[in-house]
Amino acid sequence: MAQESSQGWQEAEPHRVVVIVDENSNPFELGCATEVFGLRRPELGRDLYDFRLCSPEPRTLMRDGFFTLTGVAGLEAAEEADTLIVPNRPDTEVPRRPAVLDAVRRAHARGARLVGFCSGAFTLAEAGVLDGRRATAHWQWADDFRARFPSVRLEPDVLFVDDGDILTAAGSAAALDLGLHLVRRDHGAEVANAVSRRLVFAAHREGGQRQFVERPMPDLPDESLAPVLAWAQERLDAPLTVADLAGRAAVSPATLHRRFQAQLGTTPLTWLTRERLALACRLIERGEPRFEVVARRSGIGTAAHLRSLMRRETGITPSAYRSRFGPGVK
Repeated sequence: MAQESSQGWQEAEPHRVVVIVDENSNPFELGCATEVFGLRRPELGRDLYDFRLCSPEPRTLMRDGFFTLTGVAGLEAAEEADTLIVPNRPDTEVPRRPAVLDAVRRAHARGARLVGFCSGAFTLAEAGVLDGRRATAHWQWADDFRARFPSVRLEPDVLFVDDGDILTAAGSAAALDLGLHLVRRDHGAEVANAVSRRLVFAAHREGGQRQFVERPMPDLPDESLAPVLAWAQERLDAPLTVADLAGRAAVSPATLHRRFQAQLGTTPLTWLTRERLALACRLIERGEPRFEVVARRSGIGTAAHLRSLMRRETGITPSAYRSRFGPGVK
């Protein structure tokens, strides 16, 4: 699958994304796919994807009869997909149509990328393409999924799982996280950030982040972390500490830690490290050839620390990242 940076935009044909919509499909995840893959991008000067919907029937009644979808392509459109997004439905106990499962199997056999949002993992598992593979699904259905598909390596407490050519997302909002992750994989961080800005959505939440945080409702709502996050993002090259963030928020470090866990599901130090790594990746994509400069400007410190951190968080070295996403890569 072709990958490119924000400076390597010339390609013969856009990547083809096809969504299969079946009876009782969820409208929200369909909307997420449309927002990420289907909209024109005049601010980028090009369209990122060739996006289509298809259905096994001319008329498809969406979840709980909210509306009927008509005028989309037949299921044969799935045969042309580079990425195929499978149906997700709340009635997980109802078997999927054989024609849909066959389309998923054929797409997998010819090397297409498969994506399941929320209960879409059930479609992929029923098609047999998840056997022995990693996947996630909404925590609400974790026990049922394990009982029905014991050969799938379910990871129920994460936002999404990228298992190479098969990717799955947990609850509804995680569909946006996975969609932006795919844009980042295909086109680099700069383009993914541009798409996220248009969505007014977080550009990059790690797939391993917890699906939800169990906590009682506070008597009074905590103040938003947005101001201190924005302040820190403008100063990532500075020697910021958790104490600095707490001072900016005018709270104690312990209170700041609680707010980070409650609002972001992570710690201040982990958030700061990931923001610095994301900045380092952007600097590499923009063409900075000196890793010691990348490390210094992103606040990571040294090139050795950059290599260690990037390998730990992404599984690849800075050199390998540059070869995938650097200027001119297509």
